[in-house]
Amino acid sequence: MRVRQQHLDGGKLRVELLSDEGEPVEVVSGFLRFLAARDCSPNTLIAYAYDLRHLWRFFARQGLTWTEFSAPDSIALLEYLRAVPSRRPRQRMTLTVATVDADGPGTKLAATTVNRILAAVSSFYEYAIVSGLLEGVNPIEKRPDPALQRVPQRHQPFMGRASRQRPIRRVVRVKTVQKVPRPLDEAQVIALLGQLRTLRDRAIVLLMLQGGLRPGEVLGLHLDDIAYGRRQVTVRHRDDHPKGARSKSRTERVVDLHEPETLATISAYVMSERPSDADLPLVFLIGGRGKRRHEALSYDGLVRMFSRACTRAEIREPWVTPHACRHTHATRMWDGGMRELTLQKRLGHASPESTRIYTRVSDPAVVAEYNRALGQRNGGAR
Repeated sequence: MRVRQQHLDGGKLRVELLSDEGEPVEVVSGFLRFLAARDCSPNTLIAYAYDLRHLWRFFARQGLTWTEFSAPDSIALLEYLRAVPSRRPRQRMTLTVATVDADGPGTKLAATTVNRILAAVSSFYEYAIVSGLLEGVNPIEKRPDPALQRVPQRHQPFMGRASRQRPIRRVVRVKTVQKVPRPLDEAQVIALLGQLRTLRDRAIVLLMLQGGLRPGEVLGLHLDDIAYGRRQVTVRHRDDHPKGARSKSRTERVVDLHEPETLATISAYVMSERPSDADLPLVFLIGGRGKRRHEALSYDGLVRMFSRACTRAEIREPWVTPHACRHTHATRMWDGGMRELTLQKRLGHASPESTRIYTRVSDPAVVAEYNRALGQRNGGAR
């Protein structure tokens, strides 16, 4: 089985799951069309298609059809997913468990990937039930989880206990590790900026470093989104990028840029380097004299540019990605004393839980308590 992607007019993407005979799996195609109608991002459509490909391969192995899949089979699905080798090489600096099959060695699927697949399967069956294609209950069973209501750090419904929204947890899931973001240190930032060869590349990286913008948000900026006089950039939700780049958040926000370097670099790029005869309103385009001149810069192009700069700066590591610039900005703001709610608004997080990951990187209260305890210990030792 394979996943087919077709780019349509207006930047739209059609994603289909094809059987071994090359025919679309109709029920999956209907589900993916439903997701597209809900205006889910292209990355979501692609991820769900690959996740359901795992499900259909499990059906072929177990001799099941999608209508016969039941709650007891979900346990067998979990065992199957934990044994599936990942074809994508995992760039880790630690030891990984490797498996060998007919296609050669491969690492196993990560726990987060397995949980995402189970969530996709659950969403697929919810769609099948709502659309009348299936009668019964969702085989990926969910149960109320009152424990989540007792954890103050978790996101709570706006109406509190009066809300009808109740925390739930999937019965079949894998325990995962809560990792902290890794920001770039000052030496790495200086080395990276020193290896950016064009004004365009430098403006892109500075928007992520000093504005905290996501890569997709940077690529989707229009010329009229930049207010030089007010020293602001407006991040708007758009889904018409020619290369499919889009912002993750659907909440538009205004980002202040009071560090002069970023806006000065953008202005210099627009005035001297950006193609002046381009028809697109996007800020960041492909320049030069090649056939792709005037085209919008894609996410893959941004990643390649960033990777080459990291290689030249000798800071190339698996965790050093364009999104690490956003982590660096958020960590700097938190260390500088920005409040959690303010940082949440600046980053465009829908949930405060997303912002709290930066408090685990550096918590000033913990550092102050540690220094106080250390001082008392040293004083007592005298």
